[in-house]
Amino acid sequence: MPTAFTPSGPVVVVAAALYDDAGRLLAARRSAPPELAGRWELPGGKVEPGESPEHALVRELREELGVEALPEERVPGEWDLKPGHVLRVWRTRLVSGSPVALQDHDELRWLGPDEIWSVDWLDQDVPAVKQTVALG
Repeated sequence: MPTAFTPSGPVVVVAAALYDDAGRLLAARRSAPPELAGRWELPGGKVEPGESPEHALVRELREELGVEALPEERVPGEWDLKPGHVLRVWRTRLVSGSPVALQDHDELRWLGPDEIWSVDWLDQDVPAVKQTVALG
């Protein structure tokens, strides 16, 4: 039986630790797929073949939130998602626009430092959020 071609290395999923001027972190509530709906995540998505992670993050934030953003600094670490997928996070600055839930999300919230754990984060995002918050 032939085996399916798989690219070398894991599929990279990028996410934004997007902060506003008041120091609040943006969280996005998933609307799809059904097994993730209602849980919260850092917005982002998969890196496409031939695309840099930073470019993917800019594209995903444009598509999902309708904003222009600039990845500034990678948060140290890499976190396993489902098999063959890893999450990488960047501290990201909003360049223009106001985030709106356009794709894959039904609600957005700006969370102050004392509100970070008031939402039901996806299990896979918890370590990335902890690392992001620890960096301040």
